[in-house]
Amino acid sequence: MHPKGKRILVTGADGFIGSHLTELLVREGALVTALVQYNSFNNWGWLEDIPCRHDVEVVTGDIRDPHFCTMLVRNQDAVLHLAALIPIPYSYRAPDSYVDTNVKGTLNLCQAALAGGVQRFLHTSTSEVYGTAQYVPIDENHPLSAQSPYSATKIAADAIVTSFHYSFQLPATIVRPFNSYGPRQSARAVIPAIIAQIASGATEVHLGNTTTTRDFTFVEDTCRGFLAVLGLEAMQGEVFHVGSNTEVSVGELFALIASLMNSHASIVEDPQRVRPVASEVLRLRCDDTKLKNATGFVPCVTLKEGLSRTITWFSEPGRLGRYKPDIYNV
Repeated sequence: MHPKGKRILVTGADGFIGSHLTELLVREGALVTALVQYNSFNNWGWLEDIPCRHDVEVVTGDIRDPHFCTMLVRNQDAVLHLAALIPIPYSYRAPDSYVDTNVKGTLNLCQAALAGGVQRFLHTSTSEVYGTAQYVPIDENHPLSAQSPYSATKIAADAIVTSFHYSFQLPATIVRPFNSYGPRQSARAVIPAIIAQIASGATEVHLGNTTTTRDFTFVEDTCRGFLAVLGLEAMQGEVFHVGSNTEVSVGELFALIASLMNSHASIVEDPQRVRPVASEVLRLRCDDTKLKNATGFVPCVTLKEGLSRTITWFSEPGRLGRYKPDIYNV
């Protein structure tokens, strides 16, 4: 499916990846309905910052309500489902809320999409479902391992989507991004945490485990990957990775960011930022061969370029204050 002229619902459009994906879909000519989680402040999250927000139909609501989901999906050609609770540390404190949103919310949308007869349903997974890599690079056949309540709920949500494809022929595909980063990423992620602390003048940057490795993908590439999957007419019911097939440790990442920001700050290991030992995912590296072979998609933004663009975004007036770098929020 090419997005031009198509009615496309983006859930979680107020979030990091969702807001960027909304922008890209508008540029591609889609008729976008953007779901924002209801709040009494009438705040649209990161959609408030995008220049095309007046070209988008914004709807406020909650995917935990099945009746709302039925109304929301009606008359949509495609659903790109990104709404989720994602902070891993908070999932240790409030696992029940993750089940309600990530599992039951996904079930509600699957049922609504089936009833509404959508042409495509793209569900957003996460590389966290693999746990610590048993081999690298990680392909789509790698075993799943629920090392946190968050990853457990995402595994369950993926399974629900797959079951609806096989049981009811829901035209669903799972997009599994590795660690996306870039402008608008939430403060709980490692790259904003490093940049925000350095930008605020900190000489000591508080981090968790610095030996873990991740496959970092710039958010614009992640969104291009979504559109590549959306464009596939075949291979529904399958999983596709979006990643860079490279890995970098948190310690190496810190050194690169500090260099780009001309900072001499040092790292302090903060116990409250360290995951429980058995819950820590030690290594992730994406095998992106399947998507590349199916669509020709490859990421185009290098880590250094992506970090530079992210640092520039943080440096714009008023941005840093929204992140409260002196506060660690799980």
